[in-house]
Amino acid sequence: MKNKTVFVCSECGFHAARWLGKCPDCGSWNTMEETVEEPEDNKKGVSLVSPVTAATKLSELREQEHIRQKTGCAELDRVLGGGLVSGSVVLLCGEPGIGKSTLLLQICAALSADGRVLYASGEESAGQLKLRADRLGVTGDDIYIASDTNVDSVLAHAEKLSPSVLMVDSIQTMWKNGVSSSAGGVSQIKECTSTLIRYAKQNGVSVIIVGHVNKEGSIAGPKILEHMVDTVLYFEGDRRQSFRLVRAIKNRFGATDEVGVFEMCGQGLREVASPSELLLSDRPKGVSGNCAVCTMEGTRPLVAEVQALVTPSYYPSPKRASQGIDVNRVNLILALLEKRLGLKFSTHDCYVNVIGGITLDEPASDLGLALALISSLRDIPLPDDAVAVGELGLSGEIRAAADLERRLKEVGRLGFTRVLVPRRNYGKNAADAPANVTALGSIFDAVRIFGK
Repeated sequence: MKNKTVFVCSECGFHAARWLGKCPDCGSWNTMEETVEEPEDNKKGVSLVSPVTAATKLSELREQEHIRQKTGCAELDRVLGGGLVSGSVVLLCGEPGIGKSTLLLQICAALSADGRVLYASGEESAGQLKLRADRLGVTGDDIYIASDTNVDSVLAHAEKLSPSVLMVDSIQTMWKNGVSSSAGGVSQIKECTSTLIRYAKQNGVSVIIVGHVNKEGSIAGPKILEHMVDTVLYFEGDRRQSFRLVRAIKNRFGATDEVGVFEMCGQGLREVASPSELLLSDRPKGVSGNCAVCTMEGTRPLVAEVQALVTPSYYPSPKRASQGIDVNRVNLILALLEKRLGLKFSTHDCYVNVIGGITLDEPASDLGLALALISSLRDIPLPDDAVAVGELGLSGEIRAAADLERRLKEVGRLGFTRVLVPRRNYGKNAADAPANVTALGSIFDAVRIFGK
């Protein structure tokens, strides 16, 4: 039988006999890619395959003593849930040039202290990796480099060296024997990833796979790639700024609400133990449209700066632009302020920015956003020592925020002396608060701090 040409959706893996502009399964546009599908040799009979490993009773299984391995990077270990799990497969994604290869090469030194590390690169030669390692100061006798794009050849190196950690950079450059499509195609990515997962589970080797993202910000390749691996990490940040964030969107061995903060410098990525201090280092004083908010990134409180610029609009449709906060959230807060307080934002252009390139997606940052918008509209600066915490309801009420005790300790450590909190959180936390706590019941109470 001849090979058959099919079209596969790069987002969900849906197969179609002809090209379609919109995938019928996931609804994505322009994601159908042409690929060659090899016919199955045996479709009628049922072939029985001998199991690779024997089935074991759950009661007889024993927990591994050294199931986690420290990477030598506390911020990365925080996101992973304590370290790399033996036999796990981690997918590290991010834009080109964001620092994925730099991070992996930096943790090689610490990982090689407990066993051999095999770094398989399909994008850089061994000489290029050596130059990068010398710049980062990475040394170690148990770090092995393999510049190869064939996944079978990479696993042959792994069988010979028996590493404890295998790094593949990147999955889009790998290809497998017997798959007719080109490297980076849907079939190649699925088969190469399946091969690496099978090797990791059978040999108890931790595998880290580097993946690129497309122009929409999602992982390049089929969506099923995220379901196949154990952990998916996103490397976020603006390449024009120094801050980098590592966030887990899937983790079978830990929480998915932790975040690691790094700073890109000449010697590579540097861990940031106190990101709030860096985010507030150049904060202006006595300027309208500026408000500090305290948000939770996992178990870590983070104080960020929200800036708003409200200017009269000379067009029938005012412009709304936001960076670091969802623009739909900004539109909701603007509609709330206009309806409940009678402020005329409908005749003004509104621009919102979160300093440092971080993203605020917690509802507890609503109060700070609203105060920054009101401050810019009225051109009245907020107190420089004030921090706002609270979620806004559509009726104008300020709802309770979780983990307020940790937030208060963080703002007190940073020197803030006034915290605006929801009234429901006031009773049990006010007595032990290191700062002056002001309880607010609604957005009407919050406006009073400007002075009418």
